[in-house]
Amino acid sequence: MQPSAKQLADIFEYLPEHDQKTLFEFAEFLKSRAPVPVAEITEPVEIPRPEKESVVSAIKRLGATYPMVDRKHLLNETSDLMMQHMLKGRAADEIIDELEVLFVEKYEFIVQSK
Repeated sequence: MQPSAKQLADIFEYLPEHDQKTLFEFAEFLKSRAPVPVAEITEPVEIPRPEKESVVSAIKRLGATYPMVDRKHLLNETSDLMMQHMLKGRAADEIIDELEVLFVEKYEFIVQSK
């Protein structure tokens, strides 16, 4: 572990739980703003959307279509949409449409940050 990472870990451990959460959220925010190295940005892979597709299959397809998008950055949104489908009964097609928008927006953000 680098000295700065060790210092940050020590600070994190020292803080009360609510401040740990705040520090973690701020670190996630900073990470989301960090530019993606130019070498990692590629063009999307054209994978057509099947007529009948599950939400899980759509997430896998979109991950393959946009390999330059780190799915960890979309974890909250994809999880929320998956729960809306599974627990609230929203239609798969509706959820998949929103997933496609999320991936496109993240890809465009990456390209614009370059």
